[in-house]
Order: sequence, then C-alpha cells, then structure tokens
Amino acid sequence: MLQIGTKAPEFSLPDQNGAVHTLGEFRGRKVVLYFYPKDNTAGCSKQAAGFAELFSEFEKKGVAIVGVSKDSVASHKNFEKKFSLPFTLLSDAEKTCIQAYDVWKEKKNYGKTSMGVVRTTYLIDEEGTIIFASDKVKAADNPRQMLGIVENL
Repeated sequence: MLQIGTKAPEFSLPDQNGAVHTLGEFRGRKVVLYFYPKDNTAGCSKQAAGFAELFSEFEKKGVAIVGVSKDSVASHKNFEKKFSLPFTLLSDAEKTCIQAYDVWKEKKNYGKTSMGVVRTTYLIDEEGTIIFASDKVKAADNPRQMLGIVENL
C-alpha cells in the first residue's frame, strides 16, 4: 500500500463504456480511488452499492468516486447496469495501475495461496497527493467510512 503524503501514480485506463480516464482529469477535486477484487462478488457488490447509495453526498462535497479492478470493460458495464452504479469503474486487465498502487499481493483463502487484488481505498486530494490510505477495508462499511473521512477534512 502506498503511504499518505505520496504523490498518487498517474493512470490511463478505460471505463465501463470504453472511454479512457486519467488521474490528471480529476485535478481540482478529491478522489476516492478504491481497488476491489472482482465484479459481482458478494463483498464487491456491497461496496459498490454502498458508494452508489452515498454518491450524491460525495458529489455535494465535490468528491469523485472511482473503482478499479482487473475485470474487463464488458464485465464492468454489466456490473454498472446490475447495481445502477453512477460512478466510474476502470478496467485494469494488465494490472499496471493495480501494481503501481501496490494492491496486487499474495493472499491466503481457505489455506490456498494465490495472487490477487487486496481491497484497498485511497483518498487523493486536489493536487494528486494521497491523504488517506487503507488496506484493512470492510466492503460494506467502506463507503460510509470514506464519507465520514471526507466530511471531517
């Protein structure tokens, strides 16, 4: 996980509609950049639905929400439709952004070791600096936790 005070790495990735986005386009506003393992899984669905539910509150604060996983553009489009997600989902099939943000790690699940995305959330300020980082994310609680952090800045 990258440290607070670090310049957030630039990225250039396609969203659920195939449009390419960069971190630079969010300059001037805060960004909740969250990395999640897989579309349409229980935890990831709860997390995304929570951000969707609180989306207008983040918007009022001028904060963008961006989710990133290694799923395809098509998978993200289906995920967006299924949960009526009002925010950007970026596809990082090559794992360039996932690795730049240090969230591709060895994981243990039921005694089996494999590599995967560790659920991690960053808050990036208007100048592109990381001002909050957590890799101890509880999917269902993360959206409200992040809104609380934003409200207390």
